Amino acid sequence: MKILIASDIHGSAYWAGRLMEAIEREQPDRIAILGDVLYHGPRNDLPRDYDPKRVIPLMNGLAQTGSLIAVRGNCEAEVDQMVLDFPCMSDYAVIVDDAGRELFLTHGHIFGAGFHNSVDNLPALPEGSAIVYGHTHVKVNEEVPGKPGIWAFNPGSVSIPKDGSHSFGIYESGKPLAEAFTHVVLEEA
Repeated sequence: MKILIASDIHGSAYWAGRLMEAIEREQPDRIAILGDVLYHGPRNDLPRDYDPKRVIPLMNGLAQTGSLIAVRGNCEAEVDQMVLDFPCMSDYAVIVDDAGRELFLTHGHIFGAGFHNSVDNLPALPEGSAIVYGHTHVKVNEEVPGKPGIWAFNPGSVSIPKDGSHSFGIYESGKPLAEAFTHVVLEEA
């Protein structure tokens, strides 16, 4: 099972378009969106080509594939659910891969592993699981300190990176946790 993981698009039509190109290239089995899809939020500068109305049809096109799963970020509002054709208001979702590994998907503002200002509120997860979150706009791919057997993965931010590079992530089942997640940098066209 191959899952493409993206977070923090923040209404950037340019970077959403680059993400759509990456999805076409990667051909994932599932797509996980970790929140903050349409709005930039009051603490962020406007991202490149900020145009939430242009992002809506791109995201709704993904919903038509039946492979999209999304969670709510701290910038989502009820009006977002009115324009998006997929559920996006849950604080978390769980994917169990074909090998039985649990991936706990969340944004990072309610549940998190404590990295880079994400909340330190890790739910009870079985050993060999992963918490997959966004919110901080900083890439993470390592074991949770003090929680042996629990992995943390943050794909970084599609449009407003705070670590220097626009990115998303790929998860491939059947590999050890340390090798199952990778970051992919989105280059400017």
